[in-house]
Amino acid sequence: MPLLTVFTPTYNRSHTLGRTYHSLQTQTSSNFVWLIIDDGSTDDTKRLVDQWKSEDNKFEIRYCYKENGGLHTGYNKAIELCDTELMVCIDSDDYMPNNAVQLIEETWETRDNQEVGGIIGLDYFESGKPVGNMLPDVNVLDLVEVCFGRIDVHGDKKQVMRTDLMKMVAPMPSFEGEKNFNPYYLILKMAQGYKFLVLNQCLCVVDYQNDGMTANQYKQYLNSPNSFAETRRLMLSLKNGPAKFYLKQTIHYCSSSQLAHNRNYIKESPKPLLTVLCTPAGWLLTAYIRRKAKL
Repeated sequence: MPLLTVFTPTYNRSHTLGRTYHSLQTQTSSNFVWLIIDDGSTDDTKRLVDQWKSEDNKFEIRYCYKENGGLHTGYNKAIELCDTELMVCIDSDDYMPNNAVQLIEETWETRDNQEVGGIIGLDYFESGKPVGNMLPDVNVLDLVEVCFGRIDVHGDKKQVMRTDLMKMVAPMPSFEGEKNFNPYYLILKMAQGYKFLVLNQCLCVVDYQNDGMTANQYKQYLNSPNSFAETRRLMLSLKNGPAKFYLKQTIHYCSSSQLAHNRNYIKESPKPLLTVLCTPAGWLLTAYIRRKAKL
């Protein structure tokens, strides 16, 4: 059984998926399988994958077609199907440097039976620069402390997750008509009990598309308010965070709940009193989001 599943959720990205495939062909280690989750594509993605599966590859290619539901449902399906010890998401417009799988293998061997949740490495731009900053010079990293802002880590990073732990926290909830639910929600749920090994090297080269999750943030707030409210609810449930963190998350929680027309948001909040106090600020944020989404 290979150590790693590289899973790729994709939707109508046949024009970029080949770059991901070719980067996997050149890996210095073949100790992985490639799992493609086709989120209802209407282009020639399946034809391409069938062609690649017929080629002489050193790794197994698996393909799963599902009804379109958004990136988070692709994560859910990948976690359901994954049967390797580790898993990592490489988007259909991104690719791995040729030593990435080998780096993951070698780093995982250094854990010395530590109860860690996985590995955190770096995303790089095609220009050769890291996304955000480098990781701290430590052996393990607490992602909850990063979320609180107590550890200076900014910019997207690449998480390699233990599959068994992801299966424990999955699936992500789905809300009808909403497709912009950030899968980091699951990683943060898992990270409450486990730290991550630090790998200060590039595991993924990213090419952000204009129609990707990182674009049109304000429109996403409008399109998926229940999903954003659920993420804020999780963040408000984290223990021992700074007051400034809870204040910011509560204002966003109020705004997303208002956009979702959820009248029970105060009762459903992990911090109901703070939610009452932040409701007026939430309305101001809601008005700001609606205005920015129209620009």
